[in-house]
Amino acid sequence: MSEDEIPILAERKRGSGVRIVYEALRNEILDLKLTPGSPIDEVQLASRFNMSRTPIREALVRLEGEGLIETLPNRSTIVSNIDFLNMHAYFEALVLMYRVTLRLAARNAGPEDMATIRVHQAAFADAVARQDALAMIETNADFHASIASAAGNAYYLTFFQRLLNEGRRLLRLYYQSFRDQLPQRFVDEHEEIICALERKDTEECDRLGQAHAEQIVTQIGRWLSNYDRDRITL
Repeated sequence: MSEDEIPILAERKRGSGVRIVYEALRNEILDLKLTPGSPIDEVQLASRFNMSRTPIREALVRLEGEGLIETLPNRSTIVSNIDFLNMHAYFEALVLMYRVTLRLAARNAGPEDMATIRVHQAAFADAVARQDALAMIETNADFHASIASAAGNAYYLTFFQRLLNEGRRLLRLYYQSFRDQLPQRFVDEHEEIICALERKDTEECDRLGQAHAEQIVTQIGRWLSNYDRDRITL
């Protein structure tokens, strides 16, 4: 065994093999480097990561649980397709949950909740400044999930997290429409939301939530109207 192989084996002994594969594939799917419908081959992945197929399979199970890959009836695995046909229903649900969770958070958020929300906002602002699209996707989801958590309704939180997870690749398209140079006004919109939450202004939170969600929906719709949905190869 060479000296170069020893650190690799030690790392895998600590159970990080699954995490390495999961994070690499998840980033590639969210960044649309692995396009919707692309085949996922366990043998090729095992060769690529120099691992047995066991950690590969465990990583794929996690990705399937997040809806990023799917197993077809013939047992082959592909990157999940984006359901453009039901996009209208998805957007309706997304706008509604922005509004509902913000209204409830305005009533129920405490100091600890607000501190958590501000931490996620700082991380989002940093990602925007660095033009790091994957970090923007992650920190934006964390920001809005923390608001949903502050709302205090576990059912809303679960549903909103599902919507946020399903929409991560759409958000990638959203950032792509700005060439990953997201305007500062979207960071400022988050700040306006935080201020309204701190004032416990439910009506303003409702208005800001609707406006924030609808501009995302409009921008994605405009981008898709000028792009062939059948060949998303960013």
